[in-house]
Amino acid sequence: MDWRSMPSLNALRAFSALAETGSYTKAGEELNVTHAAVMQQIKALEAFFGAQLATRSGRGVALTEDGKVLARDLEAGFRQIAQGVKALSNHQQARPLHVTMSPVFAVKWLMPRLADFQTNHPEVTLLLNPTGMIVDLERDGMDVAIRYSRTEDLPKDADVLIVLDLVVVGTPELVTSQRISGPADLRHLPWLMELGTNEVPDWFARHGVTLDRPLMISQMPGNLIMDAVKRSDGITYTARQWVQEEISAGELVELFPEDNVGAFFIHNRPGEKRKSVKTFSNWLRSRA
Repeated sequence: MDWRSMPSLNALRAFSALAETGSYTKAGEELNVTHAAVMQQIKALEAFFGAQLATRSGRGVALTEDGKVLARDLEAGFRQIAQGVKALSNHQQARPLHVTMSPVFAVKWLMPRLADFQTNHPEVTLLLNPTGMIVDLERDGMDVAIRYSRTEDLPKDADVLIVLDLVVVGTPELVTSQRISGPADLRHLPWLMELGTNEVPDWFARHGVTLDRPLMISQMPGNLIMDAVKRSDGITYTARQWVQEEISAGELVELFPEDNVGAFFIHNRPGEKRKSVKTFSNWLRSRA
């Protein structure tokens, strides 16, 4: 198609709106512009064709014969465009919503609430990607990420979902196997750490502990850690909210608690958000 031989799309839209409404004022309202802007576009279109397309008729506008022919063809063309736009929009809305989060967040927070979302929003299909790795939303085709951060490192204007108290936990048998009076006393115990993180070495660094030998760390998906902790395979650094029941029941012992130092926040892919993204994000906030 020779695009350079075509008149301005804005002028064609203005004329089609004028033909549909029969009024410069109403056409301007449809296009969210002034009636003077519509008149200017019509004059430009008439100059392009070298023919009059519309005339004043009382308080309204009447189309000339040339104008009627153009209006008919434009109405058919814009209707076809509208159908194509609607079809693509419906396809995008029907596409599964891709969500990434850490495995432990998926198991401890999201999954117990997920039936509520599915009941209230059956039109949205979720595709969950639990991983300890930081996923690039645009490159990996993700719509929403639920990410963890220390509160002091939260991005500016972060959409915070929940704030966490963090603790070291282990079974009474493992924790009482040696005298513990400070963070340095945990250097020689086995640790369990989520894949893709560096939280255990970072924990020692924040507490000013100098390591005299490499730490004993086993890395695994976050959803497997608590079963291993309960078997006394090691201790771990986690959110108190995830293990409060076990602590209260005496199954686990908490050490060196830190209040309100961790947070999960919602991060959406840049750009225009699909309706399903807004629906899911709003639901997350309502259940926090």
